[in-house]
Amino acid sequence: MRAFDAFLFDLDGTLIDSMPLHHDAWVEWHARRGRAVDATSFFAATAGRSNAEILAEMFPALDVAEHVAMADEKESIYRGYARQRLELIAGAERFMIAAREAGLKLAICTASTPENMQLAFGRFPIDRWVETVVSPADGLRGKPHPDIFLEAARRIGLPPQRCVVFEDAPLGVEGARRAGMRAVALTTTLPASAFDGFDNLIATAPDFSLLTPTAL
Repeated sequence: MRAFDAFLFDLDGTLIDSMPLHHDAWVEWHARRGRAVDATSFFAATAGRSNAEILAEMFPALDVAEHVAMADEKESIYRGYARQRLELIAGAERFMIAAREAGLKLAICTASTPENMQLAFGRFPIDRWVETVVSPADGLRGKPHPDIFLEAARRIGLPPQRCVVFEDAPLGVEGARRAGMRAVALTTTLPASAFDGFDNLIATAPDFSLLTPTAL
C-alpha cells in the first residue's frame, strides 16, 4: 500500500520556472514608482500570497480598485517576460506523467491569476495532466491559509493526510501543514535552509529530475 494517493502542486516556481520572471516584474513595478525594494526579503515574505493580500499590506490606505489596478500592471509586466522566457521546471513533465501512470490523483494549487495560468497552460499542457486547478479566483484565501489545499482534496475526494504538496515557498509549506498535509520543498526559488523547522516536510529537492513518484 502506498503512503499517499494524491500530489498537489504549486504552479509558479514549482511546475513552471516563473519566479525569476516575477522577480523581474516586481522590480520593474517598484522602479516605475521610484520605490526601492530589497528583492530577497520581498520574495521570501510574499511568495505564495495573492497580489490582493500583498498590495493591501503594502498600501493599506488605498481601496480595492487601486490594489487591483496595481496588481494588473505588475502581472502585465510579468506576462510580457513570460511569453518569451517561460519554461517548465526540470523533470516536471516526466514526474507528473509518471505519477498519473502510477494511479495518483493530481491537482494544481496556486496563487496565480487566471490570465497567468492561461498563458502557462497555453505554452505547456499542464492543466491536462491534473484533475483540478484551485486558486484564489475560486474565492479562497491564499497561502499560508490552507483553503486552496483543502479545496483540492475535497474536489479529488481524498482526506488531507493522503495528499502530498509540492512547493517552492515556505508559505506554501506552512499552508500544507495547516491543511494536515505532508510536503516536498523544491529549492528552485529559495535555499533548503528556508524550510528549516517544518515538521511536515518529507523531502527537499532542487527540482523533479531526481524524484520518483512511487518512492515518496
